[in-house]
Amino acid sequence: MSVDVIMPQMGESIAEGTITKWLKKAGDTVKRDEPLFEISTDKVDAEIPSPSAGVLAEILVEEGKTVGINTVVARIAAEGTAVAAAKAETKSEVKAETKTEAKPEARAAVKPAAPAAAPQPSSVAAGGTPSREELRRTRSSPLVRKIAAEHGIDISGIEGTGISGRVTRQDIMAHVERGAGAPAARTPAAAAPIPSIFKPGESTRVEPMSAIRKKIAEHMVMSRRTSAHVTTFFEVDLTNISKLRERHKANFEAREGIKLTYLPFIAKAAIEAIRRRPIINASVDGDNIVYKKDVHLGIAVALDWGLIVPVVKKADEKNILGLARAITDLGERARTKKLSPDDVTGGTFTITNPGSFGGLVGTPIINQPQVAILGVGVIEKRPIVIDDAIAIRTMCYLALSFDHRIIDGADADRYMADVKQVLQTAAFGDLGV
Repeated sequence: MSVDVIMPQMGESIAEGTITKWLKKAGDTVKRDEPLFEISTDKVDAEIPSPSAGVLAEILVEEGKTVGINTVVARIAAEGTAVAAAKAETKSEVKAETKTEAKPEARAAVKPAAPAAAPQPSSVAAGGTPSREELRRTRSSPLVRKIAAEHGIDISGIEGTGISGRVTRQDIMAHVERGAGAPAARTPAAAAPIPSIFKPGESTRVEPMSAIRKKIAEHMVMSRRTSAHVTTFFEVDLTNISKLRERHKANFEAREGIKLTYLPFIAKAAIEAIRRRPIINASVDGDNIVYKKDVHLGIAVALDWGLIVPVVKKADEKNILGLARAITDLGERARTKKLSPDDVTGGTFTITNPGSFGGLVGTPIINQPQVAILGVGVIEKRPIVIDDAIAIRTMCYLALSFDHRIIDGADADRYMADVKQVLQTAAFGDLGV
């Protein structure tokens, strides 16, 4: 008796999905709800759990293939029955060959089923399941691995609380706070060599786009064709926000287990300014302008394999604490492929943060069907002139790309002036921190 593993429907409008990676091999033992494979759809990338415990008897859809929803992509056999089932299938095929004198290719087709019960290499734990140490190393998110590297921590020595022993951000941060790791020494001599994608003798290399890269490309080109893009830039003094963070960040991190960054403050200012300029939180439907009462705030997250924009639903109802929690949660789930289709749909306004990589300023592309997107540049101390004197202040450039079909330059600049005013006065009311 086997259980079919099907391509799930990740949202009402999703008709197909691409298998980007199998996390198990044929013959591996799997547990119920253990991550089995990764998929990419028009809306979200996600890990799909196993619907049953047993042995992964066969994989029917290879990595990189796109199939419709409800397509059987694999089969899971109950433990103890996989070998018997494989033998029975083989005997059946042999009898059929005797009667029909099947071609050699047909006889070979039954052979791959036999290794289902074959012993696994010594690097795999008993039962065909990777050891907890291997899972910690391979399944922790890029953020966790980065934090571990910065503090010289061996992830395999941490007890993970995530799925399959995954070390989560909370696990690694708790380990750091206990003083279990020291920052790794950084010297030019210790710098890793620059990797090359070219093999010896190659002058060019052709590589097909990944599924998520193709979707990003299509979406970006479509947006440029749809909207009349214009970008306006404002320089903002975040010194008061910096002082506010300094007063609260230690208590906030101790209580919440996450850092209080500048982003929740910028998000709150963007939302407050939308209340005054509702055209920023609208969309275009033919010859009509559709105003949105609720602010569903998209936060662009850069991943190792592409870009995704999870959405903080009803962000206008949240204070700084609520925004910080929601942004951190969505970012972590995006990196570990735990987002649902609902997490990445319905956005009405988006913030992207190239400043986290040192970008001074940028001209972001509007996330359709929205009509505006706010880009946040690097936040750093710079000398500026105040009352004819030079002062050192915490400064940032903000860029608003807007759809000139319905937003005039004056309205966009008034909106940005409102954002600037809220940030520079640190007028947030209840912080919740």
